[in-house]
Amino acid sequence: MDKYVAIDLGAESGRIVVGDVGTIEELYRFENRPIRVAGSLFWDVLGIYAEIKRGLKAAFRRYGGRIRSIGLDSWGVDYALLDGRGDLIGSVYHYRDPRTDGIPDQVFAVLPRREIFEETGIQYMQINTIHQLYAHRQSKPALLEQAHSLLTLPNLFHYWLTGRMCGEYSHVSTTQLYNPRKRQWSWRIIDALGFPRRWFGDIVAPGTRLGVLVPHVAEEIGAKGDVTVIASASHDTASAVAAVPASGRGGSAYISSGTWSLLGIETREPIITDKSYAYNFTNEGGADGGIRFLKNIIGLWIVQECKREWDRGGETYSYAELTRLAREIGPVEYEIDVNDPRFLKPGLIDDGMPERIRSYCREKGYKVPESPAEMVRGVLQSLACLYAAAIRELEDAAGQSIEELYIIGGGSRNGLLCELTAAEAGIPVFAGPVEATAIGNILVQAISLGELDSIAAGRRLIRDSYSIESFLP
Repeated sequence: MDKYVAIDLGAESGRIVVGDVGTIEELYRFENRPIRVAGSLFWDVLGIYAEIKRGLKAAFRRYGGRIRSIGLDSWGVDYALLDGRGDLIGSVYHYRDPRTDGIPDQVFAVLPRREIFEETGIQYMQINTIHQLYAHRQSKPALLEQAHSLLTLPNLFHYWLTGRMCGEYSHVSTTQLYNPRKRQWSWRIIDALGFPRRWFGDIVAPGTRLGVLVPHVAEEIGAKGDVTVIASASHDTASAVAAVPASGRGGSAYISSGTWSLLGIETREPIITDKSYAYNFTNEGGADGGIRFLKNIIGLWIVQECKREWDRGGETYSYAELTRLAREIGPVEYEIDVNDPRFLKPGLIDDGMPERIRSYCREKGYKVPESPAEMVRGVLQSLACLYAAAIRELEDAAGQSIEELYIIGGGSRNGLLCELTAAEAGIPVFAGPVEATAIGNILVQAISLGELDSIAAGRRLIRDSYSIESFLP
């Protein structure tokens, strides 16, 4: 059978997955960590690209001419700047870099926050591209004068693989520089903030065939010359949502659960209203050209950072062990606001995530958790409560009842979180598939090449092919 390659880049790791919609195999994985230089945080994009090529080489060594196409997805909001020759200008900043501290207020002094939402439908977050780019121009104006093009991260790798520069819809939509009603860059915002129009190029739909691999890449990875690179739904959540095994009856919501939790529904048109603004929901592009109406919640990032701190101190736990300990200890009597800004940035040696949780509890008058079990249980309880509250907001903003919830991605493996969410939300929760992002990436490729006729057909195949676990309230 023909195979597809999904390059799935996450904030912790990158993976090369090969398969079709019904079966997948992870062939290569690499660690993806930010690099701190003189107080700033960057992505090692050249290192990521080298790892991508190593993974592709492993894929072609194993499957050779059976591979029909390649698709790539990654997290949102980050970008690269290129000069007139197409060369990278400077390093690529990490969205958690502190340069955006205080920047949103400066942006809102130029264009009020509500006006930006009316124009883009994107929720306020300090990490949004609009704020990163404004901070970048302030700190390095001479460098930005050299910039000819702006590419979001997956589109940078598309360019390096194929030689074609463009922006894919689902990823471009996360920048807060795109108008979902007009289906084009928001020239009003771009002009008002003084960003040159030349930076913002063509936008293509998910499933667009970008072209074949450039010759030197094809030779390096051992691929035949006619392998197509497809702009899959290149925002990782858009790919993941394409693989939600929903029944299609309506009344269902999803959570793409990993470092971030993205909770929402699918709609044909953006929902830009007083309620969606008040609840801080966002309208991002979907794999089918529609809208993912959702809320970004900080997700399992806090647990990941706690684990990193404990590992560094010699207390080594797997995620499964931490979840087991949290289950065994039972309910704890504190709750944290996981969206509090103090939990956004990576921990330092003298300011790790466990200490931030303890500090938060001291400020709020809670009993201070000490053990890993207490901390993880408290974070999971807090996430479940926040999910339930976000579902109620979603129902109010969208004007529809949510009767079932699908949790996909790495967080679907956390049975305790799924149980707590079902209990708090009072609706059935269905968990899986874990590898939804890679599956959705491949699904869009299969549609592009005519193997499947729709996302609905792909979802039926996913329901029949993967284990979906149920949690009743």
